[in-house]
Amino acid sequence: MRMIDLSIAIETGVPSDPPKLLPQIEYLNHTQSIEAYLSTFPGLREDQLPNGEAWAGEWLHLSTHSGTHMDAPWHFASTMDHGKPARTIDQLPLEWCLQKGVKLDFRHLPDGYVVQPEDIDAELARVGATIEPLTIVLVNTSAGATYGLPEYRDRGCGMGRAATLHLLEQGVKIVGTDAWSWDVPFRFMRERFAREGDPSIVWEGHKAGLEGEYYQMEKLHNLEAIGSHGFLVACFPIKIKAASAGWTRCLAILDPLA
Repeated sequence: MRMIDLSIAIETGVPSDPPKLLPQIEYLNHTQSIEAYLSTFPGLREDQLPNGEAWAGEWLHLSTHSGTHMDAPWHFASTMDHGKPARTIDQLPLEWCLQKGVKLDFRHLPDGYVVQPEDIDAELARVGATIEPLTIVLVNTSAGATYGLPEYRDRGCGMGRAATLHLLEQGVKIVGTDAWSWDVPFRFMRERFAREGDPSIVWEGHKAGLEGEYYQMEKLHNLEAIGSHGFLVACFPIKIKAASAGWTRCLAILDPLA
C-alpha cells in the first residue's frame, strides 16, 4: 500500500493561526539537557556520556486546535444531535477513523463562498463518486495552496449548515478541510453579518452539530496529491480527556488491497 500524509507539521514561525493561538515550541538539544540527565543518575559524570550527549526534548505550548486537528462536537456546543450531550474527542468511536474517503475538489470556488448541497452533488456526479455511511469526506479548497502565507486564514470556501447536514444525512461522521476552518473564513462571515445582521450565518457549518453528530478535521494538507475516491483515510486523534479537539496525523491510504 502507499500512504500520503495529509497533515501539516506543528511548528513555530508559520502564520497558521491568529497571533494568540500560534504554537510555541522550546527545543532542548543533547547538551542543554546534560544537567538534568546527570541528576537523574547519581554518580554519572559528563565525561562518561557517549559523544558527551544526553537526551533531546521539547516543551510545547499549544491549543488543541493547533496544526492538523480534529474537532469534536463539544467544540461546537454543549449538546449535539437535537439535545444529546456533546461528545468530547476522547469519546470518538475509533472505527469511524479508518474508512473509505471521498475528496470534493472545490478549489475553483471563490474565497468566502458558502458551499451548498447542490455543489456537493454536482462534484460527486462529475467525478463519479458516491458517499456511503461512514465515508470520510475531505474538502480541497484554494486555501491549501497558501498554507504558510499570511493570507492563509482568509482563503478558501467554507461548508455551510445545509451542506454539512446534507453530508450527515448520508451517514457521514468525519469530514475535513485544508482550510483554517470548516466554515468560511471569519473575515467573510463578519462582513456578511455586518451587512445582513443574520446571526444564523455565524459559524453555521460548525453549529450544524446541534442537529447531528460529526467530527471535523481542519488544516489538512496535500489534498491535491490524491484522487476523488478509491482510497482509505486514517485519522486517529490524540486522546485528550474531555477535550474539544485533538491533534491528528491524517493519512490517505492508496492501493489498500495491493
